[in-house]
Amino acid sequence: MRRSYLRSSRFRVWPKFALGAIAAAVLLSASTAPIWPAESRPVVVEIKLDDVVQPISAEYIKAGIQHANEIHAAAILLTLDTPGGLESSMREIIQAILSSQVPVIAYVSPEGGRAASAGFFILISADVAVMAPGTHAGAAHPVLLWGSNVGKTMETKIENDSAAYIRSLADRRGRNSQFAEQAVRESKSYTEREALQDHLIDAVENTPQDIFKDFDGKTIKRFNGGTTTLHLKDAVLEPYLMTAREKFLFYIVNPNFAFLLGALGVACLYVEFTHPGMILPGVVGAIAIVLAIFAFHLLPINYMGVILILLALAMFALEVKVTSHGALAVGGIIAMVIGAMILVDSPWPAARIHLSTALGVTIPLAVITVILVRLALAAQQRKVVTGDQGMVGELGVAQTELAPAGKVFVHGEIWQARVAGKIQPGARVRVKEVQGLTLLVEPEDDSH
Repeated sequence: MRRSYLRSSRFRVWPKFALGAIAAAVLLSASTAPIWPAESRPVVVEIKLDDVVQPISAEYIKAGIQHANEIHAAAILLTLDTPGGLESSMREIIQAILSSQVPVIAYVSPEGGRAASAGFFILISADVAVMAPGTHAGAAHPVLLWGSNVGKTMETKIENDSAAYIRSLADRRGRNSQFAEQAVRESKSYTEREALQDHLIDAVENTPQDIFKDFDGKTIKRFNGGTTTLHLKDAVLEPYLMTAREKFLFYIVNPNFAFLLGALGVACLYVEFTHPGMILPGVVGAIAIVLAIFAFHLLPINYMGVILILLALAMFALEVKVTSHGALAVGGIIAMVIGAMILVDSPWPAARIHLSTALGVTIPLAVITVILVRLALAAQQRKVVTGDQGMVGELGVAQTELAPAGKVFVHGEIWQARVAGKIQPGARVRVKEVQGLTLLVEPEDDSH
């Protein structure tokens, strides 16, 4: 009975102790747990467009939108500060926005930022359009390259196409299509207050957190006609950054950098061709040329610009051979500058090669090319001083009588020699030709 009592008492005491320990652990964990567990807070993916709209920025934005859809984010915050860019890249971005299952909030920021030209189209296409204080948007009129005269009919077609596109976006988003169209036809720009008053945007907010607070719980109309309620309370902002590859390609695709790479490649390859065996200029030049070709492959190229640049290089080379008193060099510089500035066929000034870049590359390249060509021609015309050809023209002394054969002393060596005529021993001779181990000579006095 004793053993039975002890066993039953033990089973009565341990449950009390276990319950107390469990209660203490629960209280401790409750006191240290966050009020909002990370997994329960909505996530907003932030994508930044703070440069020219071009193929790599379009690729980056499309990848960010896809990522947000894969993780089922609450929203996408597309921060805009762009002067515009390529129409083809702009349309790719807009298509990604319109097809996104996750709502896209376009936010023109920071203060002093802008959504001009292509950026204005992107702003209007978003589910929610917001601007920060001190920003502006608009100026979306299509600009023809160098003010090219393509004819009134074609110019009207281009303008009407852009106007219809912006109207379509604005109407589907419930925004003022009339004022949006004015940004296209009249190049009108709007401050954040004007854009809000004219119903082009939905709000003016200081920070992303203000956007989340004011739009939390609001139901918005999607582009496909459906509706979505935003859940943005205490949202976590998750930046979507460019990969190392995208960052590298972003700089490469810059028309100014691509033109600089192309000029560097041409100069290095020319150095390698005129001075074989240096290796390094050839390697650097080949890499630079390949990168430049890759960049220009992604950009809309005007082949008239390519022709002008090739013509300029030809003029630089001819400057050394033809007595033009500098006319060919000046013509080459003018041709290359014009060719560089029309090389990228884009109506957006920010997406073309700048005049400063064209001049900064062309003038040094012209000087280097002329100098290298001059050195190469001088090297070809210089007298050979080695081998058999190096003996021609050298002076020597007849060791024996040459009538017509004999021996001469040239370059510290005694050679078999022949002469057309007769030469006495001790007379000075000049080498005319080398035939194997025999020198054809002439009297030194007769050659002058």
